[in-house]
Amino acid sequence: MPDFLIAGGAAFVSGTMLVVGALVSWFVKVPGSVTAGIMAFGAGVLLSTLAYELVQEAKDGGGVTATIAGCLAGAILFVIADAILSRYGAQHRKRSTALQSSENEKQGSGTAIAIGALFDGIPESLVLGLSVVATGGVSMALLIAFGLSNVPEGLSASAGMKQSGRSAKYVFSVWGGIAVASGIAAMVGTFALASASQSTVAFVTSVAAGAILAMLSNTMIPEAFARDRTITGLIVTVGFLTAFALHELG
Repeated sequence: MPDFLIAGGAAFVSGTMLVVGALVSWFVKVPGSVTAGIMAFGAGVLLSTLAYELVQEAKDGGGVTATIAGCLAGAILFVIADAILSRYGAQHRKRSTALQSSENEKQGSGTAIAIGALFDGIPESLVLGLSVVATGGVSMALLIAFGLSNVPEGLSASAGMKQSGRSAKYVFSVWGGIAVASGIAAMVGTFALASASQSTVAFVTSVAAGAILAMLSNTMIPEAFARDRTITGLIVTVGFLTAFALHELG
């Protein structure tokens, strides 16, 4: 099977975990503290994945300078895009409470939230595609880590969407669309970078890493801490160690 199809399939599978989280949130009343705990766990998983699967690999392939530059570029791009989307009502897109803007409160917020959710997921898709470029196969550690983190994202954000009056059609269209777009992004990235140098792949990987770290800091960790301040740090640590164990086993 061509590499770009392998990458696209892996990113699509990871993206469907958002739909799984949304299904749970829509049909099961999950307590806020549980949602916060799951979000904290997902944040810990992503933090560990950044450290051991992305930044370290980027440094080994492209050097320290390229890695630092890429991470800063990714973080800056995310923060700018996040600030723009927040002006249109997407600032609380991962919140499980009614803080999310409704269409009545902010015209066009539904589109902004959808674009924001898509923007959050694209870096992960690119990373999965780049793992195929670099190794010829999907990194199972990355796939499992991203899948584990996507479930709480879909769960928390969908709870907030439901409370702000969004319809089931809107919610599942958003997450289903992101799953498909994730697959396409991974395929495009794999195809475009198939013959790229190791340093280029490393730089793009670090850009994605920086964007993911900024996303964690701006959206996932604040949501977890806002709902359950007592043991958030402990749950983040458990998530971090879970992904670390996956890395070591892999």
